[in-house]
Amino acid sequence: MKIISYNVNGIRAAISKGFLDWLQQANPDIICLQEIKATEDQIPKMEIEAAGYPYQYYFSAEKKGYSGVAILSKTEPKNVVFGTGIDYMDKEGRNLRADFENVSVMSLYLPSGTNIDRLDHKFQYMDDFQKYIDALKKEVPNLVICGDYNICHEAIDIHDPIRNAKVSGFLPEERAWLDGFMKSGFIDTFRFLNKEPHNYSWWSYRANARNNNKGWRIDYCLAAEPLKDKISRAFILPEAKHSDHCPVVLELL
Repeated sequence: MKIISYNVNGIRAAISKGFLDWLQQANPDIICLQEIKATEDQIPKMEIEAAGYPYQYYFSAEKKGYSGVAILSKTEPKNVVFGTGIDYMDKEGRNLRADFENVSVMSLYLPSGTNIDRLDHKFQYMDDFQKYIDALKKEVPNLVICGDYNICHEAIDIHDPIRNAKVSGFLPEERAWLDGFMKSGFIDTFRFLNKEPHNYSWWSYRANARNNNKGWRIDYCLAAEPLKDKISRAFILPEAKHSDHCPVVLELL
């Protein structure tokens, strides 16, 4: 099974940049999208089906043109869960899960902490999400949480750890939360197989950051510990340029 996670920074904008042609070539079994920034009626579902994805699930934010997640699949899941049941999370369209025969896949868009109000919101979200997942794992052990976590885990995951030490996304408290979340029973599948630096999934639009590879690795496919022996490949696709993020890929046996 090939799973891709991709923050498309607007699904309609990404499609206008060739996303669907790319999707057919990449050919994942499942793709988790974040920041779709559209309601279901605004999305060209027939074009997406023609690209090979008849099973499409969208969870949009209440606020127009904001946030939202999706899962596109070649095969029909047994069960789909929209949101977490936690009201303030679900209003922003940040969690969507599809359960298949041997694995459950979640598309996650964790808030950014761009200002102090949103940073407080982000920490509340992280705490509540941890509790939600702790309970969920008991009934859904083979869980893969794909998405934009808006946090770099370690210094190797950011181009300038010194200057960004006090920037949201690399704050010690955020990193400690992500570290604890992984240690609660999840594997950073990319880092599990790839130890090299300079691998990023997001670049600022400013200062020619992408061409200079001054990026951050904030997008992850985290696999629950029971799936450890199933992880066969994990890699990043920086050449895909439909967004300020790029896709991250996990292949399971």
